[in-house]
Amino acid sequence: MPFGNSIGFMEIIVILAVALIIFGPAKLPELGRSIGRGIREFRHAFSDVGKAFSLEEEEQDSEENR
Repeated sequence: MPFGNSIGFMEIIVILAVALIIFGPAKLPELGRSIGRGIREFRHAFSDVGKAFSLEEEEQDSEENR
């Protein structure tokens, strides 16, 4: 499995160097902020979906116990 190992220090350095070359030093902070916001929104949406499923399971369990 090629993606089974975690990303090492050298891989992170290479990714950052390529990003610096492509986007330039002025755009990197803005790019980081937008990626952070996207990850935060994804986590929030994922937790909302998990809460909805747990509420549905609780409702089904309470209906079965009646």
